[in-house]
Amino acid sequence: MTDAGNSTDSHFVRATFSIPVGEGALQASAQLPAGNTTLTQLLPIIQNLENAIVGKVAEEAAQAGRPISCRAGCGACCRQMVPVSLFEAEALIEWMQSLPEERQTDLAERFHRALLALRDAGVIDSILDERWTLEEERATQLAIDYFRAGVPCPFLEDESCSIHPIRPLSCREYLVTSPPALCQDPSVHQVAGVQLPLKLSRAMFAFGQRMEHDRRGWVPLVFLMAWRKSGAKPGDFVSGSGEEVFRKFLEQVASVARSGDDSNTESTRAAGEKSAR
Repeated sequence: MTDAGNSTDSHFVRATFSIPVGEGALQASAQLPAGNTTLTQLLPIIQNLENAIVGKVAEEAAQAGRPISCRAGCGACCRQMVPVSLFEAEALIEWMQSLPEERQTDLAERFHRALLALRDAGVIDSILDERWTLEEERATQLAIDYFRAGVPCPFLEDESCSIHPIRPLSCREYLVTSPPALCQDPSVHQVAGVQLPLKLSRAMFAFGQRMEHDRRGWVPLVFLMAWRKSGAKPGDFVSGSGEEVFRKFLEQVASVARSGDDSNTESTRAAGEKSAR
């Protein structure tokens, strides 16, 4: 990463950088806070970077005659277990706290109902049994059981994502080219999933793994309100100037790209993707 010179605003600096994407690299630039910041506060930049990667892949898929079929109103995939990095969880909680009280209450009730439905389906016990983090077969079965429970994401409204601009990285990374109708049950139908050359969510999970000393480094989105009670501020774990924090992030991205790690300990959503391959 190189400093591209000071922005006209002294509170920011512009940096140019390159990240490995498949066999090539993505050249980009970003305006970073000059003062102290956290990895959580850099999420908008990371989300935009993820969008650029996904956009490039979508363009290549369309050129190959396999356009992305995901559309607003097609919410079948929003009934899977969604891995959310601790930093995204922190940002979502902060966003929810900025909402009118009535809206906060409505969302809290949605999360509560989702947990009750998953409990009644026996899925909560499976999530809490961490043997699935060690065994791919258990992880795949958990993903299938979760999906078949039919519990929608608490943020899903009219089969569309109500937080689309700030949705989790793992949601941005889940793409298919097959007819949307097949997504009603990817464990049965041959859903054509799109494999991204790089998933930024993996880098975020890696930070969480080091911070929490566990194999996941993320929380299921449906547990967001329960996680909120911990009062955790994971962003403080990776803090410094905007340039320093972003450099650490890029180093972690490069490390993940070299390792090619896409294990079930990082994302049970991969189990849904495996059903789509």
